[in-house]
Amino acid sequence: MPHKSDTPDAPDAAAATEDSATAGGDEEPGEIPGPSRPPGRRRWVRVLRWTAGGLAVAVLGTAGAGYLYLRHLNSNLTKEELNLGSKPPLPRATPNAEGQTPINILLLGSDSRGSQANAELGGARDNADRPGLADTQMLIHVSADRGHISALSIPRDTRVTIPECTDPKDGTVYPETERTINTSIQHGGPGCTVATWEELTGIPIDHFMMVEFAGAVSLADAVGGVPVCVADNVHDEDSGLHLEAGTTEVKGEQALQWLRTRHGFEDGSDIGRTKAQQMYFTAMATELQQGTKLTDPVQLMDLAEAATDALTVDPGLGSVEALYDLGEDVKNVPSDAMTMVTMPWLPDPQRPAAHVIPDAERAERIFSAIRNDVALDDAEGLRAAEEAEAERLAAEAPDPAPAEEIAVAVRNGTGTAAIGPVPGRASQVAGALYGEGYTQAYADDTWVTQDATTLGYPAGDPQRLADARAVAEALGLPASAVRESEGTTVLVLTIGADWREGTLYAAPQEEPDADAEEAGAGDAGDRERDDVPEEILREDEAVTGKDENACMTVNPLHIW
Repeated sequence: MPHKSDTPDAPDAAAATEDSATAGGDEEPGEIPGPSRPPGRRRWVRVLRWTAGGLAVAVLGTAGAGYLYLRHLNSNLTKEELNLGSKPPLPRATPNAEGQTPINILLLGSDSRGSQANAELGGARDNADRPGLADTQMLIHVSADRGHISALSIPRDTRVTIPECTDPKDGTVYPETERTINTSIQHGGPGCTVATWEELTGIPIDHFMMVEFAGAVSLADAVGGVPVCVADNVHDEDSGLHLEAGTTEVKGEQALQWLRTRHGFEDGSDIGRTKAQQMYFTAMATELQQGTKLTDPVQLMDLAEAATDALTVDPGLGSVEALYDLGEDVKNVPSDAMTMVTMPWLPDPQRPAAHVIPDAERAERIFSAIRNDVALDDAEGLRAAEEAEAERLAAEAPDPAPAEEIAVAVRNGTGTAAIGPVPGRASQVAGALYGEGYTQAYADDTWVTQDATTLGYPAGDPQRLADARAVAEALGLPASAVRESEGTTVLVLTIGADWREGTLYAAPQEEPDADAEEAGAGDAGDRERDDVPEEILREDEAVTGKDENACMTVNPLHIW
């Protein structure tokens, strides 16, 4: 466990592991306050009488618990600093009329093999000495009114800016760098991952919780199992997951296999694994909230023991009492008011087959919604937030430069694995732009293949963004096609396989869904989700508490 080790790696250790990345108190245990304790005793007794909503917040859930050995449990918890970055704290939200503010908790899963138990569960014993990677990352946003939970996952292979961080153990300063987000934990501990999230999203993070392989297994056992579903029989040799089609209640090592499965789900990328993790946490939250399994005091004690022993937390959550208070805050959030999304992403131009980067414009919409405490399943609130953000951007945005001053490189990316590129396509569209007054448009012979047409502009340049929007309007491109692009100094139009002819873009028409037509308009829950702006929430990107019958799609190569 890197955050528990005595000697952290040097700042350049992350560089040697990025490729593999893509792959208490001193009281006596059991001592309970007696009658001679000071007036604060009532508070401790109330915590001991744990009601629904205790330690299970670590997995978004709530659960009851009986009499707990508070001091022993407190000593189980491992504590690390919340934020290791060097920048000033982000401003916190203004309290609502009831004095409440949102709560943002970063959940982390580490693949550390530093202990014997973790090495046995994680395999690859040759990696036992490698610092752990934060391979699961999910931000839990609890609304100020405690009525909704919005969860945002970032794929582990996302290339981001990791800010300067200082290791509190030995003072090592890790300079700012660009690497995959899962390596951020190697820059001093989980507090650097917190700093990285704040740098990327602008969302202030109040707490973090982290669990490793062995902790995930013990938690799954203590909970009594979590129901998961696959659309087909699945076998993943790497994770060891072997399930029949339909719903299975996984626990222990099998639960860990589910959380680690990558190749067996969807297209075999980390995106599918992220969705499977979201399904798991949603199902666990529902199970714990219903409270049908954890009715035996012994089971409740097992859960409390497993949770505190498994967790590494920030000092603000470094006691059972603090976890209890947090549990009280979230215990009444209904499961159908939980919405989980994955950050919109694009292939990383530097390593498109291995890494992704944030889809800046679409990701910012989600970041903004969370910063402004707008629930991702609140259609009306999202529209209002979108309109307010659009008005703000319009007021701040500069006017586009004259057409003749805007340079546009046009690339032909119309080829696919099935069909070749359209000859001369870049020259054809560049000529059309020239005719519209964009006399600096030219065909760029850089070889590329791309499904969807995009128009990239230099990252962080408001003037080029305004120019890109003007070019997009001239070509009939949707606003979603305009995207930030690293490493370019001009606008780059990449014509995708969705635009193989014509000089004005026409969005491809989707084939009608026969099953949907037969089913009719769908139920009220479907209609409510359809009302949510597509840029924020898409059916294939979100997992909600309403999706009780959702099943993971199995990669055809891993069906047995």
